[in-house]
Amino acid sequence: MATPPIVIHRPTPSGGRRVTVHYEGRDEILGLAHSDHDVIVFLSEAGLEEADRLLDNPVWVEWRGGRAHHYEAA
Repeated sequence: MATPPIVIHRPTPSGGRRVTVHYEGRDEILGLAHSDHDVIVFLSEAGLEEADRLLDNPVWVEWRGGRAHHYEAA
């Protein structure tokens, strides 16, 4: 795997971060997260086990455009 399949994008102007997963050659939007808990719920609903352990694993997750675990408005 060349890049992490899960991307947590830059915070939006109104707060929150879009979460996408790359699967079978395309990106799928999982939702807009306002906390780590939201991300974990999205990943769990997508079928990833132990999603809470993935957030700090760069093999799985790429945090773009801001510090990891921060969801405040840009």
